[in-house]
Amino acid sequence: MSSDPSPSIRRRPLSGNLQGALWMIVSGMGYTLHLALAKEITADIHPVFLAFWRSFLAFLLASPFIFLGMVKLHTARFGALVTRSLIGSAGFVFGLIAIWPVFELPLAEFNALSFTRPLFVTLLAVFLLHEKVGVHRTSAVIAGFIGVLVMTLVPALLGSDGGTHFNIGSLFAILSSLCFAFTIVLVKSLTGVHSPLALLIWANLLSSLFILPAALAVWASPSLAEWGLILSMAFFGVVAQFCFIKGMSVGDASFLSPMDYLRLPMGATADWFMIRALPGPFVWAGAGIIVVSTLYITWREHVMNQKKPVEPPKLF
Repeated sequence: MSSDPSPSIRRRPLSGNLQGALWMIVSGMGYTLHLALAKEITADIHPVFLAFWRSFLAFLLASPFIFLGMVKLHTARFGALVTRSLIGSAGFVFGLIAIWPVFELPLAEFNALSFTRPLFVTLLAVFLLHEKVGVHRTSAVIAGFIGVLVMTLVPALLGSDGGTHFNIGSLFAILSSLCFAFTIVLVKSLTGVHSPLALLIWANLLSSLFILPAALAVWASPSLAEWGLILSMAFFGVVAQFCFIKGMSVGDASFLSPMDYLRLPMGATADWFMIRALPGPFVWAGAGIIVVSTLYITWREHVMNQKKPVEPPKLF
């Protein structure tokens, strides 16, 4: 008698896209917890101080991979890594400033504004990578930025009390999105010679060095409980980064990219537990326009990539 399990009870392995989707969901949850903790901590601690410790602790948490021989940090593109990390550091600091309780920007609205990254990536690719963008993607970019206006300016102009208003926090969120879009474009020229884990380690190490001078100007003495929150925030940040990288490595980017939009309801849930508030109608309307436009850009790029051979972009 054969000892092989019956086909009816044999477990089939999950497809790469399904595995990637699960990793992306965990990444979104980790990122939401990371932001929620950051918003809680910055009520008493300056965002720049927090940005330094977030980057430095993230580097320490990832450094064991170096000693275990699982990642090599040798690079022949140090200038590109420095440029990417410098701009990424600015984006990270802008992001923490955006959710600073001083500006009262809800996490859901911050997440919605962060969805503008593909719009900025498309624009930057034209100027930095000399990519040709046709009328379809150009129209989608314009529509996406109209969504930003719906979310940020329309409520202020109408005097709406729909749960949102234009403030400095929204501006910092948009600047953060622009900076991270720049790093995404740079990553396109770096992933061919560096592993994702190596890029993650380099980013956190260099960010720590770049942010340290500004952090010294606003240095604080957190309590033991606050240090626990800072360490937890760094941990969830690393989890989010690792799960995102892992998900993208096992699934198709065109299939998984829309999963990132789950951060909007996740952020709304966090807002409800933290401040008992939900996004207003203009946030949902503006976010909807941005999501549709970025999904169209993703689909259009997928179609265009199938029609022409892929050449590695060069920036440096």
